[in-house]
Amino acid sequence: MVYVDKDIESNLKYAPRSRNVFSTVKSTLVKYRKVVILLISLIFLSLFTDVPFVPHLKLSQPNVVIILAANEGGGVLKWKGAQEWSIERSSIANKKDYAKRHGYDLTIKDLTVKKRYSHEWRESWEKVDILKQAMRQYPKAEWFWWLDLHTYIMEPQLSLEEQIFSKLDNLTYRQLTDFNPLQLKTDIPYVDYSQPIDLLITQDCGGFNLGSFIVRRSQWTEALLDIWWDPVFYEQMHMTWEHKEQDALETLYNAQAWIRERVGFLPLRSINAFPPGACSEQSNDPRYFYSDKERDFVVNMAGCDWGRDCWNEMEHYKALSKKLQRPWYKFW
Repeated sequence: MVYVDKDIESNLKYAPRSRNVFSTVKSTLVKYRKVVILLISLIFLSLFTDVPFVPHLKLSQPNVVIILAANEGGGVLKWKGAQEWSIERSSIANKKDYAKRHGYDLTIKDLTVKKRYSHEWRESWEKVDILKQAMRQYPKAEWFWWLDLHTYIMEPQLSLEEQIFSKLDNLTYRQLTDFNPLQLKTDIPYVDYSQPIDLLITQDCGGFNLGSFIVRRSQWTEALLDIWWDPVFYEQMHMTWEHKEQDALETLYNAQAWIRERVGFLPLRSINAFPPGACSEQSNDPRYFYSDKERDFVVNMAGCDWGRDCWNEMEHYKALSKKLQRPWYKFW
């Protein structure tokens, strides 16, 4: 007589059934392998890339998305050196920390891959196209904050809700009667300034500053981005306009009442404070330049690669921000 352990006997009893189930699953996967591959690919793209047509797989999407313009694969015209890599790492880490702290999302856009038009290269114009992509990528987000690489959030403990959105009416101005560096028109008729603000920008000595600006999702914003990105502007004016997409927006604002009525201007130092050396012709005007005593929110090292030292400026403001965040008793 042969004795068989009951556990072994039980396993042997159900072994054929297990093999049948495995075979069924295997045959199903083989049958629908294209669908399975597609699903796995979509999940991978959603989790690990910034593909604009694939919404990120999250239980809830953020209300604010920060868009950081970077050149992670190298410079547009040349490969980056050690200091340029350092600037990029510092800027990205700064935005990642800020977004994580306040429950925002950060999407990093590599501008080197935007050279995708066979007949043109809209350098600096691509931010309009990227904004359109980000809005498709984050269909539930309301606000989108564009930041150039040479920016640094100095007061990361302050949310945009606290710093900007909760006091829009008191913080913004709608007409250019008091501050108008470009001498744009101030008497366009039929402008309804009671409309909500959908575009938040600042002005500096050169006009509209697009190194740091904020847009709200709306039908107005979609229409603005469409006309701003229209190739007619580029084809006819790209050799004339020195500041490219900035000049295009200024022209639209100067001519179109429907655009003007939803633009709100923030003080420059609210999201774009300059370091010494920028806007040098206005060096004595405190409206332009970062103040550590008044704890300005963001510093924008605009134009640092034209006769200034971008790396030294980034390191200076990174160290200063860290120092300002220390508890008061650690200064002694």
